[in-house]
Amino acid sequence: MKPKHQRMTLVVLALVAIIAAGLIAAWALRNQANYFYLPEQIAADPPAVGQPVRLGGMVRPGSIETQADGVSVRFVVTGNENSAVPVTYSGILPDLFVEGSGVVAEGSLGPDGTFAATNLLAKHDENYVPREIEGLEGHQQPEAYADSVAGLD
Repeated sequence: MKPKHQRMTLVVLALVAIIAAGLIAAWALRNQANYFYLPEQIAADPPAVGQPVRLGGMVRPGSIETQADGVSVRFVVTGNENSAVPVTYSGILPDLFVEGSGVVAEGSLGPDGTFAATNLLAKHDENYVPREIEGLEGHQQPEAYADSVAGLD
């Protein structure tokens, strides 16, 4: 074989190998493409009991119940439709975790349909205000800003 044909064969084999590796990776990750399940997806096609997944949605207002031990919490996550998933979590709640806010719970679905969360990720909206300036009125913010940058001159 001529050197030109050898190079062309190696290039074609390399392209085939790269495409095959990409297809194998895509096939292996086909079920992992979902960042989190919505409550309607869990209701329609629940994951296997004990399989680690993420559940995302909104915390139903009025559903947060602190248990007698003071550490465990029960609440309900709702989605775009009327479906809802009860969740239990034992641990320290994130600061932004409140009723009506977004949440992503990492854990697994139990045999009774309750989601046992091992970790909670609270989501905030675009109107987030840090606790330090939470009580400031709109007309006070420029003054507070002027005071904080006065020493920078």
